Amino acid sequence: MILTAAAQVTPESTQQAVAYPSLFLLVVVGALVPVVPTGALVSSAAVVALHRTDTSPFALLIVFGVASLAAFAGDMGLYWLGRRGMRSRNGSRWLAAIRDRAPEERLRQAQDKLDDHGVLVLVLSRLVPAGRLPVMLACLLAQMPVRRFARGNLPACLAWAVTYQLIGILGGSLFPEPWQGVALAVGLTVVISVAPTLWRHLRSQKSPSGA
Repeated sequence: MILTAAAQVTPESTQQAVAYPSLFLLVVVGALVPVVPTGALVSSAAVVALHRTDTSPFALLIVFGVASLAAFAGDMGLYWLGRRGMRSRNGSRWLAAIRDRAPEERLRQAQDKLDDHGVLVLVLSRLVPAGRLPVMLACLLAQMPVRRFARGNLPACLAWAVTYQLIGILGGSLFPEPWQGVALAVGLTVVISVAPTLWRHLRSQKSPSGA
């Protein structure tokens, strides 16, 4: 009986058992330490799930659930650590990391939008490259309660997971081989993440000459 059960364990099922927990941990780490390209990870996982012809709809649903839950857990962990840093006399390295990645101009914009639109800004901040941390810092400075932040952050994480999963589905549907779709999805996520910074750089170069 044990041998029969062992024979039924396919390489695909073993890969899934490793891949989904790995995706969860990497997205959580990427939310806590914003150097991991979490969007590219979700898009790549969606490509692989799409090419699983036997269980692709269920695999895509699992990728969506794992990605959104991991993003939410990571954001809530970082916000909790930030609140501890705000209450601490000496701050914390987590709060310092958020401040370092939230330029003053972006922070002022996030604070203004938070005053005007409330937690709706959280949803948009997850979809705008480099927009999450300035908005999170604005929420910390406004002393937003954890529960209120969680209510706004949940739909933000769901929207983020859907967006990057759709990028992966787009890339995976254009090519017959998964690696080709992964390459396109990663390329698209890199372009999306770099485009706002490049646009601001071009505007800053043009502004002195136009003055």
